[in-house]
Amino acid sequence: MNVAPKDKNAWLWIPFLYFTQGIPYILVVTVSVIMYKRLGIGNAEIGLYTSWLYLPWVIKPLWSPIVDLNGTKRKWFLGMQLIISLAFLGIGLFLPSNSFFLITLAFFWMAAFASATNDIASDGYYMIGLTQKKQSFFIGLRSTFYRLAMVTGQGLLVIFAGFLENQYGDNTKAWSVTMISAAVLMIALTVSNFFTAPKFEESASESKEKPAGFIEVFTTFFKKHQIGVALLFVLTYRLGESQLVKMASPFLLDDLEVGGLAYSTEAVGTIYGTVGVIMLSLGGILGGILISRDGLKKWMLPMLLALNLPNALYALLAITKTTSIYAVVGTVVLEQFGYGFGFAAFMMYLIYVAEGASKTSHYAIATGFMALGMMLPGMLSGYIQEWLGYDGFFIWVVIAALPAFLVLRYLKYPADYGKKTVESND
Repeated sequence: MNVAPKDKNAWLWIPFLYFTQGIPYILVVTVSVIMYKRLGIGNAEIGLYTSWLYLPWVIKPLWSPIVDLNGTKRKWFLGMQLIISLAFLGIGLFLPSNSFFLITLAFFWMAAFASATNDIASDGYYMIGLTQKKQSFFIGLRSTFYRLAMVTGQGLLVIFAGFLENQYGDNTKAWSVTMISAAVLMIALTVSNFFTAPKFEESASESKEKPAGFIEVFTTFFKKHQIGVALLFVLTYRLGESQLVKMASPFLLDDLEVGGLAYSTEAVGTIYGTVGVIMLSLGGILGGILISRDGLKKWMLPMLLALNLPNALYALLAITKTTSIYAVVGTVVLEQFGYGFGFAAFMMYLIYVAEGASKTSHYAIATGFMALGMMLPGMLSGYIQEWLGYDGFFIWVVIAALPAFLVLRYLKYPADYGKKTVESND
């Protein structure tokens, strides 16, 4: 078969591919929480069941060899994007049913597995389709369009749902139309990727290159120096934030009588999906610049503090029952900026953990543990909130940050890791 030269049409296909990658993730992980809250599901059930949706990203290394050994990355991501479109359509069509919670969760599961597989194929296609020089050059563009997908999903679609809630006076109908609209958007993006993504690769059956042994990939990962401490750090780094992210939107949406702030769906979409995502992106950009300038060691502790200290402001809101828009927006701005800033150090450490042979596969395993660190605490977050109330819950979130600081004392890594002047040439 004829294959396109590397770097062909990169300015065209990278924006579409990574915008498409971000949409299903944000809908499955974040928008599902808001939707179920508006449809009357309790916080305990929301925290438990939507956290289970992280599982495909936790275990995606288990089936990544299947993507490598069969077909092409382009065929895989186009197929997965079509499945995601159908899953969102199913959610929209079955929301008005009596068993909507169980049925729509099943469709979210379908979308989550397809989205995790789409991530594997899209990232593999990115590495195949670009020369090493261009991979570095386009990393910013790739991240920008992924963030724009977050603005679209967590912001514009949620604002649209809030508008429809007011128009229809029926939350179920409003979210049904919203999810059908998300399906139409995904279909349009799939078609766009079909036409913009060049055919860079042969099918796996035609290729002479074979992936590394599956068992060997895992054994070499778990033989890395200080891997136990490293994985403990990965699992605890976001222990507080992983619980806050599940209950922050319900806190803003819940009635004053139960400790919430009684904000509208549109307001939450605007605050989190636009202002919040912008600050998250700015924090991440600044974090990357500083690590590149000074190395990881200098910024690890400040970034861990930046990730966790703003969470205390949620506790302050809950304790004082402050509904001031300035206080709420200020809290979200600082928390999201701190999250982006602190996450930069976390991602750089994951890259360090993955160094050596089988770097790509080891990075996938490391990000699987990262997702596990989000999934398990998130599953319990709703039960903890219902037990402690919002004020007690957010105090607990602040306390939950402490284990990461304790583990950090025993963590060993090069002080200049990530610094531009000492980067390797591979």
